[in-house]
Amino acid sequence: MQAVLRIVRHSVRYIGGKNMKKEKMIQCPCAKYHEYLYPIARILIGFMFMLHGAQKFGLMGDGNISGFAGALGLPIWLAFMAAAVELVGGLMVMLGVFSRYAACAGVVVMIVAYIMAHMPNGINPLANKGELALMYLASFLIIHYIGDGKISLGKYLRISC
Repeated sequence: MQAVLRIVRHSVRYIGGKNMKKEKMIQCPCAKYHEYLYPIARILIGFMFMLHGAQKFGLMGDGNISGFAGALGLPIWLAFMAAAVELVGGLMVMLGVFSRYAACAGVVVMIVAYIMAHMPNGINPLANKGELALMYLASFLIIHYIGDGKISLGKYLRISC
């Protein structure tokens, strides 16, 4: 018991105290690979979001803007704007160019998508099939917070925000 109390006191002193030393902190084994894992996640999220926009424009699959607008009862211009944000914003996130702006636009589109397309079927995301919109929303909030990252086209061209 004495040994456990000693370990707890020692840990508390280094977790939040003034004598905080980096070598005493417990770190995730993946923490040293953050600069490589984040770009992989950013690229996959951007690519998948871009595919949703391409599908709405009819570039992939058999979708089109008028069918998308008609299914949700949206004006054509609003459906076009949502598809453009998905296509161009997904490309920007994937390449790492102005990712924060694209992620901010993606957050707005996902909030509107969840409210207009999924919430009429209930509040539960599993029942109303809105879990993908909420996952994109959470992903874009993280991308907005972190930005382009160290491995990105924006960093290479020095145009990142």
